[in-house]
Amino acid sequence: MSLVLFTLSCQSGGEGPLETVRGFFQTATMPVRYAGLAVTAPFRGLGNIFSNLTADQATLSELQEEVEQLRARNAELEEQAGSAERLQELLDLRSSYDLQSVSGTIVSGSNDSWSSTVTIDRGSASGVTSGMPVMTSAGVIGQVVSCGPSSSTVRLLSDEGSSISALVQSTRSHGMLTGSATGEVKLELVSSNQDVQVGDSIVTSGLGGVFPKGLPIGEVVSVTNNPGELYLDIVVELYADTGSSEEVLVITSLTEEQRATSEDIAEADSQERGGGERADDAAQSDDDGVE
Repeated sequence: MSLVLFTLSCQSGGEGPLETVRGFFQTATMPVRYAGLAVTAPFRGLGNIFSNLTADQATLSELQEEVEQLRARNAELEEQAGSAERLQELLDLRSSYDLQSVSGTIVSGSNDSWSSTVTIDRGSASGVTSGMPVMTSAGVIGQVVSCGPSSSTVRLLSDEGSSISALVQSTRSHGMLTGSATGEVKLELVSSNQDVQVGDSIVTSGLGGVFPKGLPIGEVVSVTNNPGELYLDIVVELYADTGSSEEVLVITSLTEEQRATSEDIAEADSQERGGGERADDAAQSDDDGVE
């Protein structure tokens, strides 16, 4: 009978009374089928759990090993993506400032607690010499102080022996950026009659012919104008964090456009003379008071 019904179904081409009866039967039994699925679902779940519990140890070990390999590969890809992004930022920075430079990587930090330095994997074999500026994509970090064939030591701006010429970008107020034993960075020798505000950007001035002018350094986080003092007390927070930075640029040479112009030098001299004149006036006032 099954064979006859199957033959008739094929000959009817999906039409006729037999198909009508089949459709009615499917509709009538649909609730029963759903009820059956609902009843058997927990047992199917238990069957899957039992199958997993009874999997042999070799299969579980293989799966665990595969998970660990995928996790390691994912971490590797994320690291490569981060490195590529940082390198692209350095390339953009070099192009933006037209820097003659070589790239490198920070391989270690200070070996003692009395200095703030890092070691990079570029040395004299790569054209690096003592005195060259070093920066990350965020800003200047310091200056090369010693070189080997394949590595160099960079003194950071926060080191107490560090001192570079810098200025307030908005007002062109010149000063000397110095580090300290505590790691605090200050912009010194800025006359108290200069307008410096919290949030002002600090950049290299180009004076001295070592650092290209206009490179980002940090921003002002504190300004104090003490009564009777000739200079402002300015604390600067550096843009670059060497603790989280890896890739660096070592600036190997400067173009004429990157050096301080005669106008820049004259402006710095006038500010210095202004501070000196105020110091002379203060001394004269003290003498008058004594008399």
